[in-house]
Amino acid sequence: IGKAYERDSKNKEKSLAYANILRMTGQNDQALAVMRQAAIHHPQDRDVLAAYGKALAGVGEFKAALDAIQRAQRPEYPDWKLLSAEGAILDQLGRPQEARDRYRKALDLQPNEASIQSNLGMSYMLEGDLRTAETYLSAAAKSPGADSTVRQNWALVIGLQGRFEEAEQAYRAALARAPDFVPALVGLAITLNSLRRHEDAEAACRKAIER
Repeated sequence: IGKAYERDSKNKEKSLAYANILRMTGQNDQALAVMRQAAIHHPQDRDVLAAYGKALAGVGEFKAALDAIQRAQRPEYPDWKLLSAEGAILDQLGRPQEARDRYRKALDLQPNEASIQSNLGMSYMLEGDLRTAETYLSAAAKSPGADSTVRQNWALVIGLQGRFEEAEQAYRAALARAPDFVPALVGLAITLNSLRRHEDAEAACRKAIER
């Protein structure tokens, strides 16, 4: 995908796909560079601006990320992806009530969407309400549209409650879809270490480092 992007760096779909892969492998600075160029070439595109906001958030530039997302939103035609992305940034800024308001508005527009339910669950997790977090994350992970990030978030909240064997299975479900997904590999390594399966944990760690 990187070579395809290099051949046509102005292409919206290739830019979004490449930036997503870079984020999933922990290369947030590179993802931001890709999306910054995409935002130059597609300054009015909602999908691009939403991804640009996520990329900014990925490197800790939360206020700039919020500005990018809010500029992309049109109040008369609200976009659920932008509302969900705005919520995630508000959570990072320590404004959970505003964040959950955005998630619920997004769910009104796109009921049962896995990514929104996952973000809502993570909002509760950040405040330490693990049971409520698991309720949303479990529903999200069981949705047909759940991706590896959603499944990894579910595994994380299970592990935080000390249910390590269940967490292992959830991490492996995430990795079945994306074997090189670094956050899931790291989470799996921590979980295996908690289960005193140290050799397996080291193997997962090495794989994450290699990525």
